[in-house]
Amino acid sequence: MNGDWLLRGRDGRLTVYLPSGDAVLCRAERGPAGPWDDAPRTVGGDQKLHPGAAVGQGVDGYAHLAAWRPTVPGESGLVHSTHFRPRLAPLDWVPIGHPDKKGDRTGPPAVAVDSAGRGYVFVRNAGGGVSLRNQRMKGGWGPWQDLEGHDVEGELAAVTGESGRVEVYACASGGILHWRQEEYGKTPVRTEGVEVAVRAGTLRALATSAEHTTLFFTDQSGDLCAWRPGEKPVTLLVSAGPGPVSAVRCEIEGHDCTVLAQRSASGRVAFAAYPTEQESAGAWWTESGPQLPADAMVSVVLDAYEEVVAASLSPSAGTVLLTRRKDEPGLALEAWREI
Repeated sequence: MNGDWLLRGRDGRLTVYLPSGDAVLCRAERGPAGPWDDAPRTVGGDQKLHPGAAVGQGVDGYAHLAAWRPTVPGESGLVHSTHFRPRLAPLDWVPIGHPDKKGDRTGPPAVAVDSAGRGYVFVRNAGGGVSLRNQRMKGGWGPWQDLEGHDVEGELAAVTGESGRVEVYACASGGILHWRQEEYGKTPVRTEGVEVAVRAGTLRALATSAEHTTLFFTDQSGDLCAWRPGEKPVTLLVSAGPGPVSAVRCEIEGHDCTVLAQRSASGRVAFAAYPTEQESAGAWWTESGPQLPADAMVSVVLDAYEEVVAASLSPSAGTVLLTRRKDEPGLALEAWREI
């Protein structure tokens, strides 16, 4: 899953989105911080999907999902679904086509949602750049747009800033590319990127202030770095593991902090926290929970009470583990439990 697959809905309930064979499933809390539904729902009906769905969420709490589906032999097309409330069924998948009109999968999609609730689906195209298709204000979808770029690889990182404008980051040969909307509803335009030795598949972006989004990535030396466009990348700490981090902002003892979570090389979940946009303050990892399978993913979110909740998902084992922050100073967590 590309993006945060653990989300808080507009009614305060949490939802997890789970890859399962040729489908995406979702499970929700029955009430805020309460027990979970026993049986998951299938997102979008009976449509069979390729692996690698993407999730994004708007300020209205609605989740937007995108995925590739097989069409005719050797070809695929993208589909989109909206999930309005955690315990309601998501909408059926709607075909939104192919960035090159036709062909097979070109790369994993990424999803962001602007302040008006419009979904933006980004994907690498056959030329190695990035293409976009987004919803119109009055309904329906606009045409595919080629945002250009070159040698893009791995997952894109799409994010909506506090301004409500959409941005997307991409790993490319020799560095990171960046696009952002200069005005609401307008096509994102490419800005100055950064030359850095980045590992593909490690990008994760977070809105960190009214002016900035911050991109987290792992460089080729194994360091976890933070970058805000217009500044230089900053090394934060050694990456705990090989995959991307999950990140969320929260208040810890009266301070605006960024909490990072990542499956560590030891197989457990590692957490770190530091004052938001103050990477120079330093951060360190603290591991938590049991050892997880190699394919385990981690996601963090704030619940209805603005407390940190973390989940780990192992597609091979079919298990989801959950923990919450305790009512104690610092970032103390409850025991992990299976839901």
